[in-house]
Amino acid sequence: GPQASPSGLPGSLLAVSAQLSACRTALRLFDDLATFSYSWGYGLGPKDEDGLVRGLSVLCNLANQLYYPCEHVAWAADAGIIRVGSQKWWTLSTALWAFSLLLGILRSLRILFQLRRKLRQHKCTSSPLSQKETKAQVKAEVLSILTHAADLSNAIHWLPPGFLWAGRFPPWLVGLLGTISSLIGIYQASRGGSSEA
Repeated sequence: GPQASPSGLPGSLLAVSAQLSACRTALRLFDDLATFSYSWGYGLGPKDEDGLVRGLSVLCNLANQLYYPCEHVAWAADAGIIRVGSQKWWTLSTALWAFSLLLGILRSLRILFQLRRKLRQHKCTSSPLSQKETKAQVKAEVLSILTHAADLSNAIHWLPPGFLWAGRFPPWLVGLLGTISSLIGIYQASRGGSSEA
């Protein structure tokens, strides 16, 4: 139900957060072409890649491809550009985002399993440089899982009440999970990306 906005610093931070969220949503209006280009370039994945990783990647790309138009419709409805109810479109876009995050976690877990097996098999025969690269990939996948798990927790919180823990998180926990995800993203970007870190 409607709640009074907090005053002072908490209220100011919530106002800034709302404005930044609206800005990010508007900026995502221009992401469709880049997402489509990535999905098209990946296609069904490289033939030498693990079949399960390829399948999860394709499904993740599909969920991301569907997410953007749904969010755009919700945004346009809220802005009064089109005359439809926005709530169902926000729910659908959030569900697609959550599905994409879940697929990302499963994909990273599969890659971690493969990397761990690779490290065990080649512990004595591989060069120190090769082992260092593999360990960097492991670290990148663990960070990816943490990011996706934090975002997935919030995505489920924002779904309609009645589904798992939807609507039950206090604002401080939502903020903490978002902050964790953002800080890991900044760290990964500063290290040159995910798998290449």
